[in-house]
Amino acid sequence: MADVNQGSVLPSETSPPVLDGLNATDSNGTEAVNATVAKFVATPEGTALAYGSLVFMALLPIFFGALRSVSCGKSKNSSDMPETITGRDAARFPIIASCTLFGLYLFFKIFSQEYINLLLSMYFFVLGILALSHTMSPFMNRIFPANIPIKQYQLLFTQGSGETKEEIVNYEFDTKDMICLVISTVVGVWYVLKKHWIANNLFGLAFALNGVELLHLNNISTGCILLGGLFVYDVFWVFGTNVMVTVAKSFEAPIKLVFPQDLLEKGLGASQFAMLGLGDIVIPGIFIALLLRFDVSLKKNTRTYFYTSFLAYIFGLGLTIWVMHTFKHAQPALLYLVPACIGFPVVVALLKGELTEMFRYEEVSAEDAAAKEDTTEVKKKDK
Repeated sequence: MADVNQGSVLPSETSPPVLDGLNATDSNGTEAVNATVAKFVATPEGTALAYGSLVFMALLPIFFGALRSVSCGKSKNSSDMPETITGRDAARFPIIASCTLFGLYLFFKIFSQEYINLLLSMYFFVLGILALSHTMSPFMNRIFPANIPIKQYQLLFTQGSGETKEEIVNYEFDTKDMICLVISTVVGVWYVLKKHWIANNLFGLAFALNGVELLHLNNISTGCILLGGLFVYDVFWVFGTNVMVTVAKSFEAPIKLVFPQDLLEKGLGASQFAMLGLGDIVIPGIFIALLLRFDVSLKKNTRTYFYTSFLAYIFGLGLTIWVMHTFKHAQPALLYLVPACIGFPVVVALLKGELTEMFRYEEVSAEDAAAKEDTTEVKKKDK
């Protein structure tokens, strides 16, 4: 993958979901606000609006990312091809995520937070533009006027020459993609200059949707390993140490969705935020997307497992918010999301007698699928 998932919000190898589920609340019911010292007591209306908006925003990339994951493997651009997570990748990911999280914690303790966040802003500026452009592309295809000519472009970067020439980047795009890039660049400049929460959320939603669309689990067992490992990771770093909360408050990057609790009082200039980490969206989201592709493989014109897991996610996230609000303490969302997203579909599969079929379902990577097609073509020519 060459865009959002490589070294970004949820890549295959590097950065973890560094935030806990929702931001911390102290014993007096005041939000521990990101980069803010002053305490703020939210009104019931403001709290309900903030958390309701976070839940709604979390559902958007999961739903549309899952739908797009069904057909994204047909793209001709290498940057749009899905990356398959194997069982070995899933087992290693919590360890890599923990090392990365603790490394960020040490960085913020040793070096100036201002300079680190400046570098991160430029890094996510580039990735955010690519992610948002990729997210907008299908919508632009639908609304683009038919009477405007479309020109094709190709960005080709190779290594070597002659027979040893190797393609490093081969990206094909057209006029519609150029317009998406321009719009995304405007949003990126807005984010870098103002750090406005709306610009942050636009990039965050794009990162999450790209993650759900382009990160594919190869089977249900791998999904259970990944979610189980990150379940332990999330619980340990939230309840066992202050590392995750510290990084969450120091890390100024669009790797979380935020919504102001004082929006009703201050409008768009509000500054007291509730937050939800993108890891708590993408990790369950790629599992839900896998269940949708399993539904499609059954060829029964039903989406039973997809809708079951989708409703389970809503239940788990709602439970997270309720527990956090009741006990006035930051909660690891995966503590509630993982049992719900795995348990509900498994129970449904048991009732339908399809549990064995579910765990036997296997997806192949894009490279393996292409190799299989080439082998089939060679066999046809030999005959």
